[in-house]
Amino acid sequence: LAGARVLLTGASAGIGEQMAYHYAKFGAEIVLTARREAVLQKVVEKCLALGAKKTFHIPADLSSPSEPEKVLQFAVQKLGGLDYLVLNHIGVTRFQMWAGDVEYTRWLMQVNFFSYVALATAALPTLEKNRGSLVVVSSLTGKIPTPFTTSYSATKFALDGFFGSLRHELLMQQRKVSITLCILGLVDTETALENTRGKVHLSASPAPEAALAVVRGGATRAREVFYPWWLRHVCCLWVLLPNDRVLQSFYNYSGP
Repeated sequence: LAGARVLLTGASAGIGEQMAYHYAKFGAEIVLTARREAVLQKVVEKCLALGAKKTFHIPADLSSPSEPEKVLQFAVQKLGGLDYLVLNHIGVTRFQMWAGDVEYTRWLMQVNFFSYVALATAALPTLEKNRGSLVVVSSLTGKIPTPFTTSYSATKFALDGFFGSLRHELLMQQRKVSITLCILGLVDTETALENTRGKVHLSASPAPEAALAVVRGGATRAREVFYPWWLRHVCCLWVLLPNDRVLQSFYNYSGP
């Protein structure tokens, strides 16, 4: 990863921030994007202190359809091309029973799915030129539908379908771009812990380790990354023997 050119989204906090620090330690050249410029600037400063060869930032709200192209053009201009596009950003997530808010779901699909498609599409020419990698951060809720995550789960299932299908097409066309889909469980980011407090009977995994698993998976061009590792077995078991009551036992719901 030394000298690798990386565009990383959702880089101001949580798993994205930790990934930025890992790429910096490996000596990558990085463009970071997120909505909050002041926070991004602090991450940039730390990346440079940790050993990043170059670090740039561009604030962007990826709920706007015009932003993905702008972010991609900025990254290519600053770095001269891309070796890794790491898609990690998410919109504000509601961890609650479905309340019928279709407009929120439409907005979340724009942030969590359509902007991913737009960024990946814009990046494919430069990634193909450099035998690069698409790294897509997803969730267990994109493999197994879970309570309290209706809209969020829909966006993550969409990522699985789109990028899984795109991987087939790139292979069939012999285009040298790898796609790594990262399936993460509950991670101890501030937002995730706040959303799930009192609602789930699960232990959260450390964000720095989750971030390193994603970075490693992209670097080795893995097809899928599961973190923690045992999530792979959970997904296989769910396909073979889905059991709603067992799954629901991990969630706290006492009725209306």
